Amino acid sequence: MRFVLKTSYDADIRLFKHRAQAVWYALLLLLVLATPLYFVAIGDAYLLGEITGVLILAIAGMGLMLLTGHTGLPSLGHATFMAMGCYVNINLLGAGVPWIVAFPLSGLIAGFFGTLIALPVLRLHGVYLALATLAMSILTGDFVVMAEPWTGGIAGAAVPDINIFGIEINRYSTPYKFYYLVLFVAILLVWFYRNLLRTPTGRSFTAIRDSEISARAMGINLTRTKATSFFLSATAAGLAGALFGHSAGYVTNETFDLVMSITLLLMIVIGGLGFIPGAFFGAIVVGIIPVAIANGRSFLATTFDVNINVPGLESALFAFILVCFILFEPMGLYGRWLKIRTYFELFPFYRKDMFKRQKSYLKTDRVQ
Repeated sequence: MRFVLKTSYDADIRLFKHRAQAVWYALLLLLVLATPLYFVAIGDAYLLGEITGVLILAIAGMGLMLLTGHTGLPSLGHATFMAMGCYVNINLLGAGVPWIVAFPLSGLIAGFFGTLIALPVLRLHGVYLALATLAMSILTGDFVVMAEPWTGGIAGAAVPDINIFGIEINRYSTPYKFYYLVLFVAILLVWFYRNLLRTPTGRSFTAIRDSEISARAMGINLTRTKATSFFLSATAAGLAGALFGHSAGYVTNETFDLVMSITLLLMIVIGGLGFIPGAFFGAIVVGIIPVAIANGRSFLATTFDVNINVPGLESALFAFILVCFILFEPMGLYGRWLKIRTYFELFPFYRKDMFKRQKSYLKTDRVQ
């Protein structure tokens, strides 16, 4: 008789922790694959377009999640890489490059420039790093105007349709095809992200996030690991920017602004820092709020004849939600789900202090 000892380490590196988790993810995959069928039945493509937009935001959010959530490097400049991916994709398509080649190239070129930017910027830490990326995001609109021959400047640029082996894909004329394309990219990125975290490189990201000094003591090359994280993060943002351009159909110097970068950071904080599903939960919240505000205004106007046109209402609501999550649920929506699940798994032995926030740090971290 053969005995196999299964350690916690073995469970940690598996793609799925157990068979039940794999079944639940398979059911979720069937649900998202069948989603367009419902909208075909009711003849409404508007909500399908909103769901597609949520998936695009989730792709960009996973890029920022890798950098901020798993490597511990705050960034307020990911709209810059989205803009770079979008405009590179537009120019490659305009030059006659097939979309199947132009799309991945747009992400890789955005990742390459992200690495060049990261090498000097990553010498900074904490709030100083965030300020450096914030400045980069503020200057994005000016760079777009200065590069008018390639970006269209203030007038903007139209995004060509997607053509894959003779199959035309457009967000407005063929929204179902565009949804499946974005879904395929999102699933592929999730698969790559999840496997990356199981590798020594992914574990190096987490080690740097927890303590840079301890990571250096274990032999991790901080500069190379951070640059790798920045490259992968910018690549994902570039791919999301290319898809965002196809979704919008037309982009200007105001499309990828500072608000976009702040929205991405808000998204991963709300969803749950350090969790891949957190990017999707945050994208759902960020995607739903503008639609909910618009529907609420329409309902009040038609039912009670009340017109609410408050400038900055959406931004104020985002800020309020962010502050509430930081104060009351720092682990985000996915963290709340983990607490609920743990409560029922351990009932009646669950204790509130099991998820108590850590307020003490290593002495090595205090000297950074």
